[in-house]
Amino acid sequence: MEKVSTITSRSLVMSSTNIDTDQIIPARFLTTTTREGLGKALFADWRYDAEGQPRPDFLLNTPEAVGRTVLVAGRNFGCGSSREHAPWALVDFGFRAVISTEIADIFRSNALKNGLVPVIVDEDTHAWLIAHPGAEVTVDVERCVLSLPGNREVSFPLESFARYCLLNGVDELGFLLSRMPAIEEYERRGAK
Repeated sequence: MEKVSTITSRSLVMSSTNIDTDQIIPARFLTTTTREGLGKALFADWRYDAEGQPRPDFLLNTPEAVGRTVLVAGRNFGCGSSREHAPWALVDFGFRAVISTEIADIFRSNALKNGLVPVIVDEDTHAWLIAHPGAEVTVDVERCVLSLPGNREVSFPLESFARYCLLNGVDELGFLLSRMPAIEEYERRGAK
């Protein structure tokens, strides 16, 4: 996992509410155990027509989507099943943060484990972001602050261990493995 300290990008706004994990990555793409290539299947049922051709009017197929790393989504983003493929697909496409007023708990947990920062904001901030697609924003993981144009800053919640993992580019297993000498020493002392 890459270290994540700040993410600065123009926003990409997908204001639909209740976007579930099956919409993010349809079940037929869950046969893989690798993350690479899932970005092509991100929002596949919305993004492509029945012949598999990109729908030119779908947000991710527009020129505005190129290079954007911050997705502003409607309320209740990531609801549904617990598939970890959903944050994998978002990250593989290039997103590094998702902003909403409500992000489903399991999705939020999976996102954090995969270097995707879930940013939960208040209704007024969200309404401003929806009304200003393409606004340049900065997600500061260390300070847990979202910076908006006009020097406006909004705090967002981020559990301290998840924050540590993002800032250090380590997942839970990597964190445990980094503590292996202390774990082994504890085991040696306990065996006596």
